[in-house]
Amino acid sequence: MASLINDDKTFDEISFAGQIIRGTEYNNCLFKKCDFTNSEFALCKFIDCVFEDCNLSMMKWSRSTLNNVVFKRSKLLGINFSLCEDFLFTVRFESCMLDYSSFMSKKMPKTYFIKSSLKEVTFTQAILAGSVFDESDLSGTVFSATDLTSVNFATALNYIIDPELNTMNKAIFSAHGLEGLLYKYNLKVI
Repeated sequence: MASLINDDKTFDEISFAGQIIRGTEYNNCLFKKCDFTNSEFALCKFIDCVFEDCNLSMMKWSRSTLNNVVFKRSKLLGINFSLCEDFLFTVRFESCMLDYSSFMSKKMPKTYFIKSSLKEVTFTQAILAGSVFDESDLSGTVFSATDLTSVNFATALNYIIDPELNTMNKAIFSAHGLEGLLYKYNLKVI
């Protein structure tokens, strides 16, 4: 469907559902209301791209590059971002649903998760230093052996984080979120 290199293109209401696309490059492209459900993009590059109001549920990014990619109001259920290339991996999420996704072992410092749902997401062994979880729901999200240095959780909701299992130097929390840090001690915070 797409040529090998796509520069400055807008893809509006296109269905990629169930398709396998290999070796295609997208530079400064906008995807609006596109359906990527159960698709696979292998060895592809997405550079300076924006996904708006898209459904990317169960999409596979097999060894693809996501460099400066922004997701707005999109559904990204069950995506294993660990399959993406590590080099230049930079993403931003605004009002997205990322439930059941995995960022295991991803190096993603200064990543923004704004007003997003991250229920049951895995950040095991990830590097999130300097990231922001702004008004995002972290119910059931797993942080284990994760670098949370200077991460801002001040407005994050429903997180449970074990400070003994993560690097948390200078991480920011609100007073109402302390219960999520003390959960394992079975204390009652009032």
